[in-house]
Amino acid sequence: MTRTIALASTAALALTLGAGGASAQDDVLACLITKTDTNPFFVKMKEGASEKAGELGIELNTYAGKLDGDVETQIAAVESCIAAGASGILITPSDSRALVPVIEQAKDAGLLVIALDTPFEPADAAHATFATDNFKAGELIGQWARATIDDPANAKIALLDLNASEVSVDYLRDQGFMTGFGIDVKDPTDIGDEDDPRIVGHDVTDGNEQGGREAMENLLQVDSGINVVYTINEPAAAGAYAALESFGLADQATIVSVDGGCPGVEDVKAGIIGATSMQFPLRMASLGVEAIAQYAKDGSVPQPTDGLDFFNTGVTLVTDQPVEGLESIGSDEALEQCWG
Repeated sequence: MTRTIALASTAALALTLGAGGASAQDDVLACLITKTDTNPFFVKMKEGASEKAGELGIELNTYAGKLDGDVETQIAAVESCIAAGASGILITPSDSRALVPVIEQAKDAGLLVIALDTPFEPADAAHATFATDNFKAGELIGQWARATIDDPANAKIALLDLNASEVSVDYLRDQGFMTGFGIDVKDPTDIGDEDDPRIVGHDVTDGNEQGGREAMENLLQVDSGINVVYTINEPAAAGAYAALESFGLADQATIVSVDGGCPGVEDVKAGIIGATSMQFPLRMASLGVEAIAQYAKDGSVPQPTDGLDFFNTGVTLVTDQPVEGLESIGSDEALEQCWG
C-alpha cells in the first residue's frame, strides 16, 4: 500500500560542516519524525536537530504528521527511514501504543530509535527516551494553582487534554496536575477515572488554539463557575482564554499550562496564563542527534545514569506570582530561555 507522507521538508536536509566544525560522518542518515510541523514546540525541535546534524556533518530527513494523532503518516515516515538506510530515528509518537509494531520493525532493521518528549508504551519499545518529566511538569502547575487560588477545597476545575488516544504525555501531565492540586488519582494511566466533585470535566483540544476554545466552551456549558483551567499546552491555553473572554469570565478563572514557548511566556507576563512549566525541545533533539551519530560510529546505545528510565531534559516553573517553597522563575527571565 502506498501512503502519502507529510514531509516537514520535501527533501532531505543534506547538512555539511562549516570551517572549524567536527569531522563529517559520511553516509550517516538520521530521521526526525514529529507530530506536526506547525506547533512551535516541534518547530524548535526540528531546529535543534538540524543545528546538531550540521555540526556533526550528518544528513537529516524530517517528517511530520498532518495533525496531532496522525498515526498513519508517522508509520509511513518510519517505513521510509528504514528503506532509506537511516542509522536512527528520533520520533515524538502521536500514539504511544499504536506505533510500537513499526518501531519494532525499525529496531529489527538495525536502526537506533529514540523517543522525544513522549515515551512509548512500553517505554523500552524505543532504545531510549529524551523527554521532559511530564508528570513533574503537571505537578508543578498543580501545586502552584492550589497555593494561589482562594479556596482550593471548593475549586471548579476544567481539564483540557490532548486527544482521545491517551498518549502518555497527555495523561502524565493531566495526572501530575491533579496530584499537585491534591486530587486523588486512582489510575495514573487513565484520564477521567478520578472521583472528585471539584472536577467539572475533561475535554480534548488536539493541542491547538481552536481545540482549546471549543473544549472550554463545552465545559462552561456544564458549569459556568469554572475557576481553574488546566491545559495540555499553551496553544490550548490561548484558546481557553479566548472562550472565557467571550463569556465575560476571563477574570474568574486561573489558567495553568505546560510548554515554555515564547508566546506562552508572553501570556504569563500579560496575566493570561498564571503559570506554565517550561520544556526544552531543542535540547531533546540535539541530544538525540548526538546519540544517533555515536551509534553509527560504534554501535553504542545511550543509557540513563540517574536511576530514571529516560533522559530528563529538564522542566522549570514560570510565573510572575511565585509561591514560597516552590522554585520558579519570572516571565522576564523565562523570555531569555523560551522558544518559538
